[in-house]
Amino acid sequence: MNATERETRAARARAALDGLSVGDAFGERFFALPEVIAGMLEARTTPKPVWRWTDDTAMALSVVEILEKQGAIAEGPLADAFARRHDREPWRGYGHGAHRILQAIHEGEPWREVSQAAFSGTGSMGNGGAMRVAPVGAYFADDLDAAAEHGRRSALPTHAHPEGQAGAIAIAVAAATAWQTRDAHPAERRETIFDEVLARTPEGETRAGIARARAYGPEADIPTVVRAVGNGSGIISQDTVPFCIWAATRHTDDYVEALWQTVSGLGDRDTTCAIVGGIVAAGGAAPPPAWLNAREPLHGRKH
Repeated sequence: MNATERETRAARARAALDGLSVGDAFGERFFALPEVIAGMLEARTTPKPVWRWTDDTAMALSVVEILEKQGAIAEGPLADAFARRHDREPWRGYGHGAHRILQAIHEGEPWREVSQAAFSGTGSMGNGGAMRVAPVGAYFADDLDAAAEHGRRSALPTHAHPEGQAGAIAIAVAAATAWQTRDAHPAERRETIFDEVLARTPEGETRAGIARARAYGPEADIPTVVRAVGNGSGIISQDTVPFCIWAATRHTDDYVEALWQTVSGLGDRDTTCAIVGGIVAAGGAAPPPAWLNAREPLHGRKH
């Protein structure tokens, strides 16, 4: 890979990072009293700045850091980068399992052992592998098999369970396919994204949920889809990734509409918005300048 190609790939990853981080920070603004949230959604009241980002963005920053340094996902350096950021800002909203894993890695325990030992030795099936992976798909957008493989690798330091890895694979492939189909008709993009994701996501509950989500067309109402496939309330891959792919494929060409529709599904709304924002931004639908400016600046980044 020459320097020009590497920079082109890095630029795609940074675009996906912007979409992911703005989505994360936007969705995070919608954790409040139910009546307040309902009013904001009904009126489409854009939250007041500053929009603070969470662990979703913190971990995605580490992903992009490793891609820019190495041109690939190297699990050991990525685990170390995750642990360093967690140690600097543990208050970013990490889940209890992530706290334990990243603290142990920071203290010198081998990441493979720590990741596999989580949840009584089953490994995590959480949605954290999926929430941070869109930049990987964008980086490898010209090679869907590479996007799937490096997406899987990006999950390994914290998600040893096959479902946690399946979610990362699915979202990486969705982001890559969104880029590949950026000039196609929306209906064609939707079908192609589902085709490629299902072709590469391993068998299991996450893949089964994606197949169920596909059966609901873009005209389906959000509560119906949420009842069928989840909205991230369980904080696991199986009840997060299917909804996110369905939501992203409804509005691949409109970042703002995609995010309003996604947040109205409630559930783990910072993470679902991060995932959807990353996919549609990878496909060329960038967040508007006002939203970028509302988002808390990223450490070491322009915005």
